[in-house]
Amino acid sequence: MTRERLMGILLPVLLGVIVLALWEAAVDLLNVPPYIVPAPSRIAVKLVTDWTVLGPALLFTLETTGLALLAAIIGGGLLALIFAQSKLIERSLLPYAIILQVTPIVSIAPLIIIWVDSTLAALLICAWIVAFFPILSNSILGLNSADRNLVALFKLYGASRFQTLILLRVPSALPYFLAGLRISGGLSLIGAVVAEFVAGAGGRESGLAYRILEAGYRLDIPRMFAALFLVSATGIAIYAVLALVSHLVLRHWHESAAGEAE
Repeated sequence: MTRERLMGILLPVLLGVIVLALWEAAVDLLNVPPYIVPAPSRIAVKLVTDWTVLGPALLFTLETTGLALLAAIIGGGLLALIFAQSKLIERSLLPYAIILQVTPIVSIAPLIIIWVDSTLAALLICAWIVAFFPILSNSILGLNSADRNLVALFKLYGASRFQTLILLRVPSALPYFLAGLRISGGLSLIGAVVAEFVAGAGGRESGLAYRILEAGYRLDIPRMFAALFLVSATGIAIYAVLALVSHLVLRHWHESAAGEAE
């Protein structure tokens, strides 16, 4: 590991430790009640003592997020391949994908939860709506960004449309797809949490968002902060994993990751 990369890891960790220490000291010196702002130590204790409640909620949220991201990868990727083959289909269907993207999920989540009997299926639909568009739009851009000279060369040598797609357009689109995947990873978590808030408000138990609502109703603010910490940590972990996947896939051949491999 290079010195620059090591510093890139240590500096954020050091800053986080300093912020937590200042937070702890401020709460202690100002005698802030835990039902207003709990100290980090109290939140850590809650993470341990309430893990039997928070752990299953975390797994539920992770399941919803993972399934939504997988559905976004499959749906967005396949639609992008179809759109790349037919401009008529793209012009006909892309506006409806944009409508789904720009419609606030909080406005349609209650309807989806009412219409769909399964809580997991309703949450999955909501999270998928939020997550699939970055993969779709980035993949379309990548498929249409293949070098024109190489496209002409493929035609010159008599390559079929399918061969051009698989051997040229898909590899060219891979960096764009992976960039969209990193965005969609976080959005799938956001969509799942927002939908869980709506489901929780309706009395249907779900994941971490439900536990946040429940803790708020009971004024158990340390548990609320503990659940919020798990949501944030999950988002960071998702982004880190997807960034690592992108780096491993691109490091040997694409300029965006070639510098990081040195």
